[in-house]
Amino acid sequence: MTGRRRSSTPRPSWTSRIGALRIPAAVAAGSVLATGCGAIPGTSDGSRESIKVMTFAPEETQATNMPGMPAMAKAYARWVNSRGGIDGHELEVITCNEGNTPAGARACARRAVDENADAVVGSYSQHGSAFMAPLQAAGIPFIGGYGISREEFTSYRSYPVNGGQAALIAGHGLQLADACRRVALVRPDSLAGDEMPLLLNAGLSKGGHSSSTDILAPEDATEYTRHADQARSKAGAGAETSDDPRPGCVTAALGEHTETFFDSFRRLPEDGRSVRVSSVLGSVGQSLIDRTGGRNGPFEGAFITGWYPDAGDPRWQEMQGVIESHAFGDNRIDSADAGVQTTWIAYTVLNAVVRSLDSDEITPGKIARVLDRGLQVSTGGLTPALRWDHQDMLGTPGYPRVVNRGVTFQVVRDGRLVAQQKGFVDVSRTLTASVTG
Repeated sequence: MTGRRRSSTPRPSWTSRIGALRIPAAVAAGSVLATGCGAIPGTSDGSRESIKVMTFAPEETQATNMPGMPAMAKAYARWVNSRGGIDGHELEVITCNEGNTPAGARACARRAVDENADAVVGSYSQHGSAFMAPLQAAGIPFIGGYGISREEFTSYRSYPVNGGQAALIAGHGLQLADACRRVALVRPDSLAGDEMPLLLNAGLSKGGHSSSTDILAPEDATEYTRHADQARSKAGAGAETSDDPRPGCVTAALGEHTETFFDSFRRLPEDGRSVRVSSVLGSVGQSLIDRTGGRNGPFEGAFITGWYPDAGDPRWQEMQGVIESHAFGDNRIDSADAGVQTTWIAYTVLNAVVRSLDSDEITPGKIARVLDRGLQVSTGGLTPALRWDHQDMLGTPGYPRVVNRGVTFQVVRDGRLVAQQKGFVDVSRTLTASVTG
């Protein structure tokens, strides 16, 4: 650490911040093209205020947990502060366990307000209606959420770095349309899960495929034998009389409990029908593939849709270097985890914003204004260039603030997640079709 301290000048309360957002910015953002985290650190004489941000995510719950996200945020802060901070500003990261409950999400947001956070960065919560309202009222930008809640794509104080779960599921339909004869979808019996069939079927339809079979399952079950048997039966139905050589496909998106589902699936007795499995990143990743046997496990040959390049892509080397040098062996951080990757990209955006401001004091209003005025951020090819100007947003009802419409198609070969095809696949039309029908 540099020993710098936050200025003794009182920070504005959240009520005064709302008013500050109406004041024109003193620093013109223009259309700056900012590089990623590897930009040369600023050299400050110590007069610049520190920046305080929050990263929240659920930990130690019975449903989906994302402990790698706050852990990655802390490692990022240690790394950037060892290099002089962000443009001379020491980065202070506070973390909060969201607990997978609306009350927990609301408590984390209120804590961000109470502690005068300049932004919430790289966080995860299914409960957007609980956390976004307090942040929006206080004018605190929400940068790079995981993309699991609708509010992340509707609030004017949210700046998503990916197309969220919606883009993954819609893209997965496109990926499966040519590969599968029938598709069975196993998804949570929850509000977040209710939109999955519409999204998957929109992708399947774009590829000329019939709709999937929708199978609801509890998000926190300890076994899924009944659901697995039902999914396999539906996906494999009619194989004996069909001239279509393609296999049936069972896709599951149950977050952390996807592993439990596929454990039940692999224990089913053989019935002779050809069925392949598939999922999306965040539900299945390289660490799960490794744990379940790699090339000899149930995921060999599986189709996986992601937001970003596969974990073996050289564009992740800088992040992996930061983890090696500043995570101090923290086993919560997996460089192949989509939550960790999203947090890295979200902090890349924060880094670019602060450098573009070149200001002694960073405030929530300044951060929001520079993003609203069209700052373009390069993530080194991990995403398309990001910019939150109105002309860059998808504008589709339900997902108006999506600016990154790209997904990647991956497949498990020899126990490794690799690219099925190069580059990003644009899901703009598929997302629109899922809303308009």
